[in-house]
Amino acid sequence: MSRISRAELKRMGTEIKSSIHVGKGGISENLIEEIRSQLKKHKIVKIKILEAAGLERMTAAKELADRTRSELVEVRGNTILLCEASLFEQTE
Repeated sequence: MSRISRAELKRMGTEIKSSIHVGKGGISENLIEEIRSQLKKHKIVKIKILEAAGLERMTAAKELADRTRSELVEVRGNTILLCEASLFEQTE
């Protein structure tokens, strides 16, 4: 698959539903493995941070991107969009 711009990835993100929810358990190793698995299958994943998680959204987004070795595309409200690092074209 060719590299894609951030704008195109954001557009793709609007067309998918959140497949992973971060709840009161917070960011666990099982959550990280599930995100890695979803990224491997779909290349892009949308994550919803529930209020019960008690996490600051930008901090959580950066931690998830670092721990899953993916690229943070966008944080909008309590929703995080990550993509596989090899898919992302850094033009901005």
